[in-house]
Amino acid sequence: MKVLDVGCGVNKFEGAVGLDISPRSDADVIHDLGEIPYPFVDNEFDLVVSNHVVEHVPDVMAFIAELHRVTKPGGRIKLLAPHYTNPDWPNDPTHRNHINSYTFDTFVEDRCNFDFYTDVRLRPISCYVTTLKLWRLLGFQIFINLDQKWPAMRFTRKFWEHYLNTIIRGKEIRFEFEVIKDQKARLTANS
Repeated sequence: MKVLDVGCGVNKFEGAVGLDISPRSDADVIHDLGEIPYPFVDNEFDLVVSNHVVEHVPDVMAFIAELHRVTKPGGRIKLLAPHYTNPDWPNDPTHRNHINSYTFDTFVEDRCNFDFYTDVRLRPISCYVTTLKLWRLLGFQIFINLDQKWPAMRFTRKFWEHYLNTIIRGKEIRFEFEVIKDQKARLTANS
C-alpha cells in the first residue's frame, strides 16, 4: 500500500512519502501546499493522511481536490484537525480554517448544499470528535459520537454542533473518507 503524509512535519506516518513545506521536516518532497498541483501523478496513493494541516491551508477546496486527485479510486483520505471550538485554536496564528463535523459535506453526494462548487466526491467512513477531559469524563464525547456506532443517532452530533459546542467544546476531529471517482477515472487508473 502506497501512503502519502501531507504536511508530515517531524512525525511522518511510518512508511509514507512525506510532503511538507519545511526543509526541517521529515518530508521526502518539499512543496508549498498552497501551490497546486502537488508533485504527484493522478491516482498514485492508496491512503493519504494529513494531521493538523487542513486548518492551515489557504484554500480548503483546492486542498481536498488535490488529495482526491492523487488518491486511487476507492482509496482513503484521513484528516485530523482541531475542532473549531478547541480553546487552543487561537494560540496558533497560522490557523486559517475552522473545522466542524460538517465542513466537508460539500464533497459528499447526499449532503452537499451546493453541488456546483466541485465535482470531487468522497464517501464518509467516519467522523469522530474528541472533547476536553471534563466533558469526556462526563460522557459527552460518547454522546457526540453515537452516530459512529448507530447512524440513526446522527441527531446527537447535530444537536451538539448547533446548540452545545460553545459550552461543551471539542478538542480534535478525525475524518476518514473513501475516494469516489467516475468510471472514466477508474479506467485510467487501471490502464
